[in-house]
Amino acid sequence: MDTLRSALQPITHKLPAPVVSTGRSLLGPFCYKTLILDIDPFTSPECLKLAVSKALGIGIIGASSIVKVPQLIKLINSQSSEGVSFLSYLLESGSYLISLSYNIRHGFPFSTYGETALILVQNVIIAALVLKYSGSQAGAAAWVAGLATAGALLFKEDIVDVKALSWLQAGAGVLGVASKAPQILTIWKQGGTGQLSAFAVFNYLLGSASRIFTTLQEVPDPLILYSFIAGFVLNAILALQMIYYWNSPSSKKTDSKKLHKPIAAEKNATGNTSSMSYAAKVKTPTTRRRG
Repeated sequence: MDTLRSALQPITHKLPAPVVSTGRSLLGPFCYKTLILDIDPFTSPECLKLAVSKALGIGIIGASSIVKVPQLIKLINSQSSEGVSFLSYLLESGSYLISLSYNIRHGFPFSTYGETALILVQNVIIAALVLKYSGSQAGAAAWVAGLATAGALLFKEDIVDVKALSWLQAGAGVLGVASKAPQILTIWKQGGTGQLSAFAVFNYLLGSASRIFTTLQEVPDPLILYSFIAGFVLNAILALQMIYYWNSPSSKKTDSKKLHKPIAAEKNATGNTSSMSYAAKVKTPTTRRRG
């Protein structure tokens, strides 16, 4: 350890100012000195736990920025919402919106909830696509407008005070847990996972497990902790369903309907018919007598 410390300290003592400022804001002055400048993690286990928690939190936030992109791609390519429950996304988005406002208004570290905002945006888009591919364009527009209005109200202290927000956060934990139930039921009824993304399911499982650790380390709030524990249990059930139905006929690969549209007998953008119709209009040479 002494050899490693002597090799690294000349580097850690000459870090750029922005890196030093970020490190101190994340770890605090004492833990920054202990872990980065002194490189002596074993003298303060609490600092080491904090560093692991911060690293997990940042990793979760980074992963959350793309966690549902595969689900988006599957929906867009297939133009089908088979196997994806809108009710599940409705409940989860409501839970995330309340949790986001609760964390922001209580001033908790961004590293403990940052993924909530990123996943919420992806949820809104996915739920709108589910409604669209189910034939409800108006429902998709109403969904986005309703969620935006609810978000604006939650951040107004004169409308939703701190006490009311605490009750809502308790309800958000229930919503978050309940949001998994429709998806679990949909998979069970259809006997397959349809267009549900395995990448999203397993990343959710890992993320919820990591959030239990970061919450224990940094957020002294049982309401948030219990919601993550319950979410982990139901995410585990979804992951087990994904494994169980992996080779089911209903858990088929995405077939892109956008890339395989028939072109025969279709009208193009200018209103002309396709090549087959065009061929039918070509006149054969005439045999009229010339004068």
